[in-house]
Amino acid sequence: MPEYRTVNSEIIIKKRETKRSLIIFNIIDFILISLIVVLFYVTMPLTSTKVLFIPKGSTSGIIAYLNKSGFEMNNLDTVIVKSMGYIQSGWIDINEHKITKMDFLYKLTNAKAALKAITLIPGETSYIFLKRLAYEFNLSEEKLTQIYNEYAFKADGNILADTYALPLGMKEDHMIFYLFSQTNKKYEEFSKKIFGIYDKRKWYYYLSLASVIQKEAASINEMPIVSSVIHNRLKSGMKLQMDGTLNYGEYSNVKVTAQRIKDDDSPYNTYKVNGLPKDPICAVSLDAIKAAIFPVKSDYLYFVRDNSNGLHKFSKNYMAHINNINANVGVEKNYSKVKENETQIDKEAKDIMKTDVSDQKPASIKDLFNSIN
Repeated sequence: MPEYRTVNSEIIIKKRETKRSLIIFNIIDFILISLIVVLFYVTMPLTSTKVLFIPKGSTSGIIAYLNKSGFEMNNLDTVIVKSMGYIQSGWIDINEHKITKMDFLYKLTNAKAALKAITLIPGETSYIFLKRLAYEFNLSEEKLTQIYNEYAFKADGNILADTYALPLGMKEDHMIFYLFSQTNKKYEEFSKKIFGIYDKRKWYYYLSLASVIQKEAASINEMPIVSSVIHNRLKSGMKLQMDGTLNYGEYSNVKVTAQRIKDDDSPYNTYKVNGLPKDPICAVSLDAIKAAIFPVKSDYLYFVRDNSNGLHKFSKNYMAHINNINANVGVEKNYSKVKENETQIDKEAKDIMKTDVSDQKPASIKDLFNSIN
């Protein structure tokens, strides 16, 4: 082969290699510059609310929504988010006001739902609770009430008195169904521990009884004694004649007067109707349910508030009851709820309330039943 051809070939090869090297260098340079740009971009500071609402939709749609909401998002954010996973919808907890863009994008895919706690106080009615639920979670009270009334098993007692951590942004129907579901699980678990089965109608009978105890008892340790009065009155055919049963629905915190007793013709007025109210009158605690099922043994038929300590004085007959009422005359009201001289019944009631039913074996439950029957 002529020498000049060999030289030309070498020049061509060198040119190709140089061109290839330039291309590779340019690619590397582009990648490095892109990485620097991306790194700079993702470390940019961003201001966000601590709790953020994310609508349902595609990643691109959500990024567009956030961009319109002032977060300055673009297609690069879409690519980064897709490499991480999926954006969660609903209210999410960002937990910081000032954050980098990368941390913000990470939280969009990994942050926990934003929760808010609300407590249903023992003795509070669903009427009052739904109002508070609507206010605290910015929901429609009308919708909450409509759904509650449509799906509730009874007028009240369908939601256990407890503290609930609820996701912000939950709709009215989901909120009610969630509270019903959580309550029913706890009722079923508690019932099976005691009875071995969950008979919903039977259980709500005890809830009605527990709701009266919840309204009337001055302390947890009094609950089994108040329960015994209710059981004794029901057995003897006496009307319950308890003011607490008139604190139903919208009258939850309204003082019961003689005129109210006279005018109220509802099935909740135990001065006029026999037996328990047809439905629970309020939300109840597990303590009140336990007391309803396990009353202390007593012959008590009456009780009245004792001004000296805020607890109740119990009696077996009407004359003793009148004497207890008269003993309050001129005594300044004291709500210490400390009883200096405990009776044997007081001690037995305490023992009942100390028993953790959810932690007992069936044999222990049977022993507890035998002690009151």
